Amino acid sequence: MIKPVRKAVFPVAGLGTRFLPATKVLPKEILPLNDRPVIQHSWEEARAAGIEEFIFVSSPRKGIMLEHFERQPTLETLLESGGKTDWLEAVRESNMPEGRMLVTNQNDPRGLGHAVWCAKELVGDEPFAILLPDDVFIADRPCLAQMMDAYNEQGGNLLAVMNVSKEETARYGVVDIKEEKGSLVDVKGMVEKPGPDKAPSTLAVIGRYILQPEIFTHLDKQETGSGGEVQLTDAMAKLIGTQPFHGFRFSGTRYDCGTRPGFLEASIAFALNDPDMAGATKEMLKTFVK
Repeated sequence: MIKPVRKAVFPVAGLGTRFLPATKVLPKEILPLNDRPVIQHSWEEARAAGIEEFIFVSSPRKGIMLEHFERQPTLETLLESGGKTDWLEAVRESNMPEGRMLVTNQNDPRGLGHAVWCAKELVGDEPFAILLPDDVFIADRPCLAQMMDAYNEQGGNLLAVMNVSKEETARYGVVDIKEEKGSLVDVKGMVEKPGPDKAPSTLAVIGRYILQPEIFTHLDKQETGSGGEVQLTDAMAKLIGTQPFHGFRFSGTRYDCGTRPGFLEASIAFALNDPDMAGATKEMLKTFVK
């Protein structure tokens, strides 16, 4: 029997150093991407996929990010009295349902594997999703919802994957392919950030996962890998062969908000995808492209 996925983990304890000084005080996850913070895009994606509990692996300095999801009665009253119904609806859409936000701190960040391990007690003994907020998508159906459809048929462990250039493999976890099955890829191995000469393929894991709780058996050991950090890829590789492990080729376009050029690209793409912003954005871009 395939157990349902009810919980999602959001690793958000990072310092956002690539965006300094903008992130000196303001968490990177709260930077606006079109009309809402980056973190809200991932949260809405999880909600649309049927996730019921949202686990934030955070740090004490990220209070304003968590506050964003709290109801703001004064603001709502002001918008309602002023007849700003569209804005009021948008604000209410960002309110976290009561009792659905769970928070744990990662006081000593030591890699993605360590961040996920910090959520162990809140996840418990059930499958769960992981969403890395730096990765955002424009798709007819949200990426995690697509993955949920595949998971509900396949079970096991599922990773969102996409092809990258050989030069880019050193930035990602890369899968060793056993067999292609349409949108699914049977995975026989994984390597964290291999150089182009050592990459088993150019199929890279990006920031969406559905994992079984047995992953914590390996994360408990706190073994370090690439960069001296606890790597989630290394722990997942140890599950291969004991549980079904598949890559999932999603439909849509992924944008990387973890770098300044990637964030700029995402901002333009999301503005062009917004009916209220597309026209003005196109006209603006014409002044920069000769």
